[in-house]
Amino acid sequence: MKVAIVVFDGVQALDVAGPLDVFAEANTMLSEHQKYEVSLVSLRAGSVTCSNGMQLTVPYGYADIDTHWDLILVAGGPQLPDTQISGAFMDWLRDQTRDADRFGSVCTGAFVLAHAGLLDGKDATTHWADAERLADEFPQVRVQPDKIFVRDGRLITSAGVTSGIDLCLSLVTEDWGHELAVRVAKRLVVYIHREGGQSQYSPYIGTGKEDDPIIGKVHQYVTDHITDALSIEQLASAVSVSRRTFSRLFAKYAKVTPSAFVEQVRVDTARKLLEDTDAPLKTVAFKCGFHSATHMRTTFARRLNVTPKQYRQRFRDEPGAERLAHRAVNEPVAPFYLRAAA
Repeated sequence: MKVAIVVFDGVQALDVAGPLDVFAEANTMLSEHQKYEVSLVSLRAGSVTCSNGMQLTVPYGYADIDTHWDLILVAGGPQLPDTQISGAFMDWLRDQTRDADRFGSVCTGAFVLAHAGLLDGKDATTHWADAERLADEFPQVRVQPDKIFVRDGRLITSAGVTSGIDLCLSLVTEDWGHELAVRVAKRLVVYIHREGGQSQYSPYIGTGKEDDPIIGKVHQYVTDHITDALSIEQLASAVSVSRRTFSRLFAKYAKVTPSAFVEQVRVDTARKLLEDTDAPLKTVAFKCGFHSATHMRTTFARRLNVTPKQYRQRFRDEPGAERLAHRAVNEPVAPFYLRAAA
């Protein structure tokens, strides 16, 4: 099975190394005629510098190789959304993906596919920090900002950085079955299926300098009165505007409803308490304005696809040595693998 991983200068090293290692581990368990034949392809043969300074040797420029690819993956990088890529390469990419059995992207590689028109009318995702930009610049793409990876027919796109591993494990599962994919996951010491979406990794809600000042004031008011039952009228009164003006400004600048905004502030406040304190879940729920621990759990499941308890276990802020000791005691290898295989 022939796989092309397309890379550019400034590529994120893990966007490349993750998929490479998944396929390399799978190859150790496959017969010779089943193996993945993975090639790096770029604008030209030679050296490509990753965003972390690592040098990759790329044997092929896109115009140097004439073959049928079973899978084409475009790797991303921090600067890729702003990178101008030649029309000749885009023509090649469109031609190659037309015949490929599957194609897709890792992280911001989605922007290359979008510029080539390959995401039009499709479900797709990218890194959480760039999802809104992808949706704004390419409104014909159905962006799924919280997904770790998204499959739409032959197209498969993944979120940020390490999600390329999740994507490729799903492809190994599709090609050779769940059991082999689990064995690869064990070798790489990763989950065969990651719980939750990528919103759990995004930073807390903020109000940038480009936002209307009223939105910043609302954010501060909600934070200061988070245990209250906050209505639209109360929020509008707090910033001295009419309800109609308030709703218009929110639609323009916050891009969510006031109730959704308040709920997100509650979730973010709870996230911080779960990371930094040992407070019981009921206490966290009360301090953040949820009706109950059950209400908080339901909201977390809907917004982050994880429970508050799972979030705390995953993101609890412990000192490095203490965290390692905790993992050594509480995350033994055998049960981890048993969970992965379940």
